[in-house]
Amino acid sequence: MGLDKTRHISDIIIDPTNPNIVFVSAQGAQYGASSERGIYKSVDGGETWKNVLFVDTNTGASGLTMDMTNPTILYAAMWQHRRFPWTMESGGKNSGIYKSTDSGETWQQLTEGLPKEMGKIGISVSRANPERVFAVIEAEGEKGGVYRSDDAGKKWTLINKDRINIARSWYYMEIFADTQNEDIVYVLNAPVTKSIDGGKTFTPLPTPHGDNHDLWIDPLNNQRMVNSNDGGSNVSNNGGKSWSTQENQNTAQFYRVITDNLVPYNVYGGQQDNSTVAIASRTNDRGIDWKDWYAVAGGESAFLAFDPDNPKLIYGGTYQGNIDKWDADTKESKPIKEYPELGLSISPENAKYRYNWNAPIITSPHDRKTIYHGGNVVFKSTDEGQSWSVISSDLTRNEKDKHGLGGRPFTNEAAGGEIYNTLTYLTESPHEEGVIWSGSDDGLVHITKDGGENWTNVTPADAKDGIINSIEVSPHDPATAYIVLMRYKSMDFENYIYKTTDYGATWTKITNGITGDNTFTRVVREDKKVKGLLYAGTETGMFISLDDGMYWQPLQLNLPLTPINDLIIQDNDLVAATAGRAFWILDDLAALQNATIPKQALNIFKPKDTYLFIGGYSEKPVSGLGSNPKSGVTFDYYLSEAQDSTELKLEVLKDGEVIRTITNQKDKKFKSWPGGPSKPAILASKKGYNRFTWDFKRDPLPAVNKVFVLGGLDGSFVGPGDYKLRLTLGDQTAETMVTILPLPKVKASMADYEEQQNMLKTIESTVVEIHNAVNDMQSAKSQLKQYSQLLEDNSKAEALLKQGDSLIKRITAWEEHLIQPNQKTFQDVINFENKLNAQLLNLRGYIDVAEPKVTAGAKERLRDLLATWNTFKTEHNAIINTEMKAYNTMFQSLNIPAIILPQKQN
Repeated sequence: MGLDKTRHISDIIIDPTNPNIVFVSAQGAQYGASSERGIYKSVDGGETWKNVLFVDTNTGASGLTMDMTNPTILYAAMWQHRRFPWTMESGGKNSGIYKSTDSGETWQQLTEGLPKEMGKIGISVSRANPERVFAVIEAEGEKGGVYRSDDAGKKWTLINKDRINIARSWYYMEIFADTQNEDIVYVLNAPVTKSIDGGKTFTPLPTPHGDNHDLWIDPLNNQRMVNSNDGGSNVSNNGGKSWSTQENQNTAQFYRVITDNLVPYNVYGGQQDNSTVAIASRTNDRGIDWKDWYAVAGGESAFLAFDPDNPKLIYGGTYQGNIDKWDADTKESKPIKEYPELGLSISPENAKYRYNWNAPIITSPHDRKTIYHGGNVVFKSTDEGQSWSVISSDLTRNEKDKHGLGGRPFTNEAAGGEIYNTLTYLTESPHEEGVIWSGSDDGLVHITKDGGENWTNVTPADAKDGIINSIEVSPHDPATAYIVLMRYKSMDFENYIYKTTDYGATWTKITNGITGDNTFTRVVREDKKVKGLLYAGTETGMFISLDDGMYWQPLQLNLPLTPINDLIIQDNDLVAATAGRAFWILDDLAALQNATIPKQALNIFKPKDTYLFIGGYSEKPVSGLGSNPKSGVTFDYYLSEAQDSTELKLEVLKDGEVIRTITNQKDKKFKSWPGGPSKPAILASKKGYNRFTWDFKRDPLPAVNKVFVLGGLDGSFVGPGDYKLRLTLGDQTAETMVTILPLPKVKASMADYEEQQNMLKTIESTVVEIHNAVNDMQSAKSQLKQYSQLLEDNSKAEALLKQGDSLIKRITAWEEHLIQPNQKTFQDVINFENKLNAQLLNLRGYIDVAEPKVTAGAKERLRDLLATWNTFKTEHNAIINTEMKAYNTMFQSLNIPAIILPQKQN
């Protein structure tokens, strides 16, 4: 709908009498001057826009409010502001409050009773009394606070100076008049405060999360409100006495991501204005929920570091250089900052060290007991942070004129976000101990090859100042590295990815193909298996290069359109930390890793070694639940042409025996019922790359028509070992092997798995025997009943029919020991006795579990069930070899024709 270049929009208001009239208050770019700011108006529903209030290129609109009893009257709060990487300028002579009485066509500045110079302003006109207008104003000293006008803006009075309403004004500070009571007004800051006396006094109103930014109050029912804050959104139906949960919103903003090497692996990161997170990448349940994560070391802006093989001690940071050590055994944290001074409110020039908001922390890949922490210098500890040594000089530009107050002219900003000339990235080469790279927020790159004794500035010659947000040492070559420079804080949204093959002596810019407004790159990683296969996370999504950065192309798939702050590859998965949509995982990169392999008519690509991990999966997103990957062996295959009518067949083989077959053809004869067979899996067969997950299961068991079976008819899970995957298309065949690995936490021997698998196969082969036998006998009964109808008037067949009736009863009595036809729904398993097939499948459920050691009770039970089946198998054979044989002999002796016509009526 336009207004793209305004970048930050504070309010949107629609005329209640004409929905085509829309007003937008545009705050504008924060890091630079621009003309795209102020108040905009559309009279055609957003098709076109007119800038109806513009002050100057540094003054935007922080708020807009409309008199809903007379929509031609509007009030605008104009805010002179400019953010630099080292300070926040909030306020000046051009900030002010403006009023329009002609639907925004002309504006008049309101001044009486207001400070001459102001900072940020929030404004709200009362629906209950449109003569009453509230403003919360950042200003010098005692001039800041809540102002009120009772004559539609002509005169203003400062009625409240509480610091709780105006502290850190630039970040929050909004005001909202109640929709039904002119004396109720809310101010949003770190807390929400509420006044019931027209703004004279305020008390905090608890919300589920702090750092509050917006509030909607129902025009017709002021008890209904929606609040938004740094934790999400929440609804109240009782005026803010209680609020709905925020735990159903996947809106986490993660600065960084790191994983461990456990099975399944865990994903870690620090989330904006919240705790750090350690969360499972998959679970045994139907998904990943709140019980599957916990907070660890550090705070919102944390880098996290640990031994990935044993993440017992976790080191985490946050703003101001604070760092702590968290012990997984005790669940306790210990601060271990190098020089523990209180950084809040202090100018960087008065601090011993300078730290970035997102200060880097790593452990050495060569000795995980060695920790590195970045300030403006590099710190090293080998004793869990008990002591630190400085192993570098200042590795930034150290521009002392940029080390003053973080905010001006009215409000200091010293939370840590404005500290400049700091390190933003550290990494140690996985190939060579002591080869450490550093990057700074002012665009410098350094390297040491001797553990910090000597550092060399290897910044690309043509690189401008900016944030070195990632440094990736190639997993394939110690001299090759990739760096990413971000310059959005200089209003430069271009891409800056550089590659070196000589430890930084020379650099090449590699950005061709990454296009789109604001699509600047934040992070680059190289594939661990394929040299030159690169992944780039940008401000607007994911890109991939198959040729070492010569050309990039989008790799968005189902990933939401969101900034990607960091990437890591773990277990051949690509894990992304996003700014607003939490963690995302691209499962198994095999298809991308094989993208440059010469194409054949039929290709199957070797899947990664796969752990025997079973968990639930949902094709559709479930609210409040993270998605598990599909359980099973996921593999990719390539078809040069789409296949519809031609059968594409997958066979899974173990030791030469086919244990599972799946095709691309839908079984037109398939039918099911409660307790019946599962819908068969279908093999995708579109042109190009396809992906399928074999669910670790053997072929399904045959069903008995319309019979409910407790325990299900799916095949059992296979055990660890090597399996062949064979694709067949016409006369073409493609094969590969996959290794299924036991779960490391399951304590069992291969002999235990072998015994488990043998018992499962014995149970299933027995059920197959039973069901096939029952199906055969039911077919025989059907024929007997048919002949009984066809021959009922044939006097010669009287003895045959009598013998047939006896045989039907004999078969029915036999099969009723094996199946339970009276069960029609899952609760019928309580009402009607479960028979031999259900008993066997129930026992299978006891054995077909992650721990393979079969209990003595299960072994005894199987022996008894097999003995029972042997009894009925003997009876089955007797029915065939005696009664059924006798019936067939008599049938043949009567010379009954194969086709029987009804006798003619006399």
